[in-house]
Amino acid sequence: MNADRPRPAALALAALALTVVLTGCQEGGAAAGGAAPAASTAAPAPTGSAGGAGPTSAPSDVPSAAPTAAPAVKKPVAPKTAAPGSTPPPAPKPEPAPAGGDCVDSPPAPEDVDPDEFALYRIEELDGSTGKVNLVVQHGAWGCGSPDSDGAPFVVTGEESRWALDQAAYVTVTNPIVTSTENRRIGVQELIDWVNAHPDSGLVFRYETGDDGAIHRLEEVFTP
Repeated sequence: MNADRPRPAALALAALALTVVLTGCQEGGAAAGGAAPAASTAAPAPTGSAGGAGPTSAPSDVPSAAPTAAPAVKKPVAPKTAAPGSTPPPAPKPEPAPAGGDCVDSPPAPEDVDPDEFALYRIEELDGSTGKVNLVVQHGAWGCGSPDSDGAPFVVTGEESRWALDQAAYVTVTNPIVTSTENRRIGVQELIDWVNAHPDSGLVFRYETGDDGAIHRLEEVFTP
């Protein structure tokens, strides 16, 4: 009989241990149950597009950006045209040629004569001691050439005159004295030789005189 006495004590201890275990499980369950509602109150994460994060549409309470105004397009301006039946403005008239003009169509008047040009016909040699020769020339003016001519003619007027040419003068000539359309310098004796071989050629020269009144510069004017 004494061997059976300890059993109630052992049962009591087992029952106490079971109570402690059950109590701990209930408290753990309550703690776990209380945390769950807090987690459930969080807003669900937005579902992104197939490419990743971000909502598929903007929230309705966020103001959208104002649209950018398109740049104004200028309309092409149509050219002004005269109204039907209206008369077009007259074309500007060419200005009239100045009195005297650049050419003459008749023997030139004294006021038309070019004082710096003459036609050369002959050369008269003087005493070598003078250092000069005489040019036999005739003054005139440029005529108005015809459409089928190569150039304008030099129209002479008045009597022949003589002008002294310094034998050291600066002389340039062109065709036909030399084979060139540009002036080339030659000596006075070369000029004398050519003019003596071609008298009365009437080649036109431009000239300048020195302080002594004699010609110190003589330049042939090219004519076609």
